[in-house]
Amino acid sequence: MATDTVTLTIDDGEESDELTVPSELVDILRESPDETDPQVVGDIAMFGMTQRIHSAVHHAQGEPDEQIVALEEETSELFEERFGQSFAELTGHDH
Repeated sequence: MATDTVTLTIDDGEESDELTVPSELVDILRESPDETDPQVVGDIAMFGMTQRIHSAVHHAQGEPDEQIVALEEETSELFEERFGQSFAELTGHDH
């Protein structure tokens, strides 16, 4: 079954990657009508990355490296700046 897709480019100035996803999926994940496709995908990326570093600090075996802990703190701050709430508040997952 062929569906409409949207392709977004992630570019850091030196390298880039393309992500193609179903347009309908982006529409389902959109929280407001004025939110753009890149904003939707950016929000999902921020959630995913925050979840991954959170797991590395709070759910891994043993004590995490200090650098990983600092990275998780910085990521949490950036998450809160983007969403206006902490990861714990938005997910109901707190330590």
